[in-house]
Amino acid sequence: MHRLICAINDMRNPSIVGLDPTQQLIPRQVVRTAMDRAGHGSVPESAACATDLSEAFLAFNHAVIDAVADIVPAVKPQIAMYEALGPEGLFAYAATCAYARSRGLYVLGDIKRGDIGSTASAYARHLGGGETDGGKDDASASACDFWHEDAVTVNPYLGFDGVRPFVEAARRHDKDVFILVRTSNPSSSQIQELALARGEALYEHVGDLVEQWGVDDVDDSGYSRVAAVVGATHPDQGAALRRRMPHTFFLVPGYGAQGGTARDAAAMFDDHGSGAIVNSSRGIIGAWRRSPDYRSGLSSPEALSLVSREARAAAIAMRDDLRNALYQ
Repeated sequence: MHRLICAINDMRNPSIVGLDPTQQLIPRQVVRTAMDRAGHGSVPESAACATDLSEAFLAFNHAVIDAVADIVPAVKPQIAMYEALGPEGLFAYAATCAYARSRGLYVLGDIKRGDIGSTASAYARHLGGGETDGGKDDASASACDFWHEDAVTVNPYLGFDGVRPFVEAARRHDKDVFILVRTSNPSSSQIQELALARGEALYEHVGDLVEQWGVDDVDDSGYSRVAAVVGATHPDQGAALRRRMPHTFFLVPGYGAQGGTARDAAAMFDDHGSGAIVNSSRGIIGAWRRSPDYRSGLSSPEALSLVSREARAAAIAMRDDLRNALYQ
C-alpha cells in the first residue's frame, strides 16, 4: 500500500484505469488483423477463435498501457473479461498484468474471489505465485508468480474464513487485498443496506470488520494493506465510511460511465486528499469510440494509435477532474 500511495503522490493522480476489454470495445480492425494472422476470415463466433481474440486483447491493452503509463499509477484488469475466452484469455490476463508491471504500474487484479478453506487458499495464490511448500519459500513463489498482481479484490460474504488466506498471502509477499464493502451497482442496496439488529446497515458492519481485519497491517502511510471497495455512486455513505474506517484505503469504482463524479469520489478521501484511488474503465479504454477521427477504413495500427491517443486524453481529463475536486 505504501508503494501505491507513493506513486499516487508522485503523479498527483489518484486514478486507476480498468482494463476490461470486450470484443465490442476493441476496434474491428484490430480483431480482424488478429484473425487474418491466424487464417480466419470473419468475426469470431465461437471459442475456436479465442486465441485470435486474446491476441486482439493484448494488442489493445498494450496500446492503452503505453498511453497512460506516465499519467496514472495503477491499472485494474477485470479477470472475467479474459476468463470468457477460456485458457487463452487467462494467458492474455496474466500477460497484460506482466506488461503493466514492466511499465512500472501497480496492478490490481479484479478477481472478486470469495470462498473458504483450501479453495480460498488456492485462490489466494493470485498473490503468492506457485507456493508448493505452504508459502514458506518466498524466493520460489516469486519465481512462479503466474499472475503478476500487486493486489486483488475479495468478496467477504463468507466472513474472515474467506478473507484470511488472502491477508496471509499479502503479508508474505508484501501485497494488498481490497474487500467489497459498498459497491457501486444500483441493486447493491438490496443486501448492503439491510438494517441489522443494532440499527447499523450491513455495509457499515462489513466496513467495521475490514478496518478490524487490517489493524495489524497499517504501515507508515497510516493505511493498511487490507483495503476496501466503496462506490462513488454513494458519496454520503462513502464519506461516513471514511470517518468510520480511518486506516482503510479505498478503491472507488463508479466514476464516469456509472454516474459518479469527481466531487462524489472526493468524499472517500481523507482530509489530506489521500486514502483512495478512483477507477474508470470504459470511459478511458472506450474513449476512441467517441472520436470523430475513427472510420472503418483505418488500418489496425492506425486504429490502435487512435485508441492510445483517446485513452491518454481521457486519462488526463480524469486526472485533472480529480485534482480540481481534491486539491483546489
